[in-house]
Formats: sequence, C-alpha cells, structure tokens
Amino acid sequence: MAEPQEKMVHDSSSGEYESKTPQVEHDARNHSMAYSRKAPVNAGDKARRNLNAKLANPLAGYSHTDLEEMGAAYATKYQLGDESDIRAFRMGAVLAQDPARYEQCRGLEQDEVAILRKEFTNRWSQPRLMYVVIVLCSTCAAVQGMDESVVNGGQLFYSKQFGIGGKDSRSTWLLGLVNSAPYLCCALIGCWLTVPFNHWFGRRGTIFLTCTFSALACFWQGFVNTWWHMFIARFCLGFGIGPKSATVPIYAAETTPPAIRGALVMQWQMWTAFGIMIGYVADLMFFQVKDRPHITGLNWRLMMASAMLPALIVICFVFLCPESPRWYMSKGRHAKAYRAMIKLRYSKVQAARDVYYMHTLLDAESNMKIGQSKVLELITVPRNRRALVGSEIVMFMQQFCGVNVIAYYSSQIFVEANFSQISALSASLGFGVINWLFAIPAIYTIDTFGRRNLLLTTFPLMSLFLFFTGFSFWIPETMHTARIACIALGIYLFTIVYSPGEGPVPFTYSAEAYPLYVRAYGMSLATATTWFFNFVLAITWPRMLATFKPQGAFSWYAAWNIVGFVLVLLFLPETKGKTLEELDQVFSVPTHVHAAYGLRQIPYFFQRYLFRRHVEPERLYEHDNSEYTDTGYDAEAQH
Repeated sequence: MAEPQEKMVHDSSSGEYESKTPQVEHDARNHSMAYSRKAPVNAGDKARRNLNAKLANPLAGYSHTDLEEMGAAYATKYQLGDESDIRAFRMGAVLAQDPARYEQCRGLEQDEVAILRKEFTNRWSQPRLMYVVIVLCSTCAAVQGMDESVVNGGQLFYSKQFGIGGKDSRSTWLLGLVNSAPYLCCALIGCWLTVPFNHWFGRRGTIFLTCTFSALACFWQGFVNTWWHMFIARFCLGFGIGPKSATVPIYAAETTPPAIRGALVMQWQMWTAFGIMIGYVADLMFFQVKDRPHITGLNWRLMMASAMLPALIVICFVFLCPESPRWYMSKGRHAKAYRAMIKLRYSKVQAARDVYYMHTLLDAESNMKIGQSKVLELITVPRNRRALVGSEIVMFMQQFCGVNVIAYYSSQIFVEANFSQISALSASLGFGVINWLFAIPAIYTIDTFGRRNLLLTTFPLMSLFLFFTGFSFWIPETMHTARIACIALGIYLFTIVYSPGEGPVPFTYSAEAYPLYVRAYGMSLATATTWFFNFVLAITWPRMLATFKPQGAFSWYAAWNIVGFVLVLLFLPETKGKTLEELDQVFSVPTHVHAAYGLRQIPYFFQRYLFRRHVEPERLYEHDNSEYTDTGYDAEAQH
C-alpha cells in the first residue's frame, strides 16, 4: 500500500501552516488515515506576511465613504487641480481599492463607466500617447538585441585583422574576452548603476542616457584597430545595456494600465529577439562591402556601427513620452505625476485612480519596518530564500542552456561546419527569425501552461537537440549536404523549444516570486546573475570549441539542460496565476518536502501519459480561500 503523501495546508484563521497527510480520505482506489501537526508561525513571519499583504493592497478594508474623503484630502493637500479634479480623486480612490468593481462606485457618469468598462472588454484600446510609450519600450528592447547580435558576423573579419582569429589558446581567450566585454561591464558595474541613474535622471533620463552610451559605443567600435581597443569600446557598451535592461521594464510597468501591464512587460523578450534578428540582417547587408583606400575592414566596421541606429531612434523621441508618474511621486512632485498620468489615460477618473493607488503604495513602502537589512532578509527568511533559489536557478539556466552561444557565435559555428561565410550569416539569420517568431506565442503559453511545466517540457528537448547538433559534426564531409542540414536543423529545433520556455520564463518568474518588500533587491540580483553568466558563456566558448571540438562543446551545454531539468523538478514551485498570499504559501513549503514531491511526479508522469492510466495529480498545498469582500458605503452600520 502506498505511503500517505504529505501536504502543506494553510489555515488562514491562524496564519499557520500544517504539515499533514490526508485525514480519512476515501476514494475508489485508496483509503488512508494519518495525523496532523501544526507548526506555529513565529512573530517575524507573521509581520512579514502582514507587510506583504499591506503592500498587495494598502486600501483593503476601507469603506467607500472613507476612501472618497481620503482621495479628496489628497488632492487638496497637493493642490492637484480644480473641483473636477477633486471629484476625480473622490471616485479614483474608491476605484483604486478594486478597479474591476467600477459598477459599484457611486457618482460616476455614463461616459466614465463606459471608459472603465472598455478597459476590461478591449484592453488594447489606449490613448495615442500610450502607444508611443509601447513603441519606445519595444525599440529599447530592439536596441538591446541588436547590440548583442551584430558581433556575430563582425567577428568573422575583425578577429583575423586583430590577430586573434586562430585556434591557439591566446587567440581563443582574447576573442572570447572581446566579445564578452559588455556583459562583464553589466555584471560588475552596469546593473548596479540602475538605482543611482534612476534616482538622478528619472526613467526617461536613464533611457536617454543609456541609449546615448549604446550609440556612442557602437559608433566607436567602427573605428578601432586593435583587440584591446575593441575590448574597451565594447566594455563601455555595457554601460548602455545594463541599466537599460532594468529600467525599461520598470518604466513600462509604471506607465501602463493594469490590464496590459503583464503583456507589455512580457514583450521585452519578444522585441529583444526582434533586435537580434535585425542584427543578423545588418551583418548580411554589409557583408559584400569592399574596403576603401586607407580603410581596412569596412564591412565589419559598418556591421558593428549599425547597432547605433535603433538607439538614435529612441534618443530622438524618448522625451515625447511623459516621465513615470511613480518617479515623480518618489520625488514629491504629485501635481506633475497627475498631469503625466492624465496624458496616458482617457479620463481624469482613471488617472486619479492610478495616481492615488501609487501614492498609497509608496506611503506603505516608506513606513516599512522589518528590523534588519533587506539584503539579509533575502537570505535569512526561509520563504524569501526559496524564492531566491528558484529565481537564481532560472536566471543561471537562461545562460547555461546554451542559447547565447548560438546568438553570439552561430556564424563561427556554421563556418566550423564548412559553410561559406555568406551561407553562415544566412543560416544565422534563420536562427534570428525563428527566435523572434516563436517568442510571440510565449505571451500566451506562459500563462496557459505555467512556468514550471514549460521548463520541465523544454529542458529535455533542448538537451536532445543540442546533442543532435553536436553529434551531427561527426557526419563525414563527403556527405556535405546532410552534414550542414543536420547541424542547422538541430540549432533551429533548439531555438523553437527555447523561445517559449527559458526565453520568457526567467524574468517573469523572478518578478513574481519575491515578496513585494524585497522585490527590487531580488530583481537586481537576478539581473546581475544573468549578465555575469552571460559573460562566462561568451568568454569561454571560443576556447571550449577549440579544445572540446563542436561535439564536446555542444554536449557540455546539453548536459547542463539535464541539470536544469533536475533543478526545476526538485526546487522550482509553480507561480502561475497565484495571488501574493498564495505565493507566500507556495514558498513556505520546506525545500525537502517540495523536492520529494518533485520526485513523486516522475512515476505520475509515466502512469498518466505513457501508460494512459487515470491517475489524479497530487496537490502539494491547499489554500483555505477567504474571498475578498468590499466593505462598500455601509461599513459604519456594521460596527
């Protein structure tokens, strides 16, 4: 008889978690009896959960009458406009408590109700300036992608010109160092400049400054004549890549309405993939350019400098967009925050709702007292530590799944397979197109199939296709067509599987796993992690390719995908569709309990999907749901 399976059950009345087995559960196949034992939650954990709940909705529990008075007082205190604006804040404060319950807000005019309804029935119907913000964020992502990919074709030429194109140890390490320079800068300096840049210059100013760094560094790359000069230019490019990669998603989240916020932040990955594809297009465009008198390597110089074009586009229109209202508020400029939000919404009521909610959230954050450093909170609090482990796993594996080996070195890989240089660049463009096209459905799949399920499905397939790619190099050159077809097919199949899995999941997972009060610190660490291992991958690949040969080098990353599968199976809880309270419950499950649950999923998979037996999935945790109740206008009568 099977052993009873342990579950973690949350008791919302006591704030405690029970480690228990099912008590007298009956079904057609199994009868089991077990005991339960309660593990009390200490005062510190209770305080943290209360803090997280407060940050989740600081307006929960207030009556509508109280909220109207609070909204009006806020508008009057900061002199946010005339009587129509004060009225907007009366209505907005009520709506901020629960935007979906606009029908229950008294005093709204018919056209305001129609606009609020349209937010939910047609979420992509937005003011024109909101679409300018969307285009700005998408172009910034394309800047990032193009910065990363133009080097793919350029290195075929400048490596030989600079004397680092051989397969000796010195050449391979120096080529890796030059190519990885931006990511070294991001990990050591760039990512950590995000907070001071945003503090000093705002979101728009940081985007403008980082795109200026990117444009100048790309232009600079076109004029270098030694490997160390190229290293310096590319290292400076990291000052444009690092802070921008963290700032643009924040700007998008702070300016967009809740209905499209998640989808827009998700599109960062898709438009980065688009920029990578455009980088390959630029490599092909300038491939045939001939040298001019006194100019050696004009083609690769144009390739490297072309990445400045999307950055120049951003520079030209970034200040046509309003500054982030939340940033204005953090500086005490409430009137400017309101005026900026009005430009991004159809009605004053919408703007007042979002501004007032930002104000209450910032006020709650400023009053947080947890007794120790937030960095220490990440490590010492078990709930936070488990989120940290999960976030670091997916961020590390985003690099060590091997995708950026292809993004940075695919042309070199195809040349190694005896492609001609122009054919190698064309094959690399194929990788870029597939990477972009299959990033589009990820917006749907990530919320349909879940983060954990996507990774558990895609890691084994990525491993299989990398093994296939590496082993294809053993096909004799006498079978040239079959050889290059199998190598290209393996890379393309790997890309198809990567794009909906390890492509979008890491940043999405990291952004939602941490409690709100330490989320900024967790995301900073996550970003630094991905850039550091990006650097490790980029600097080691040329030497690895020369030493291990393609068969061993691809097998190395194929093996890491197997490791990634095991890590996800044992240590990565699912976060799809969970509220903040439910996430606290998910990450409060002890690590050894979740690891045991992961191992039990293996026989379940074989029973359910291979032997086609009707087996119910195990639920590791159950939540004692208590529905949200709107206190409405009559809360006073209940006391």
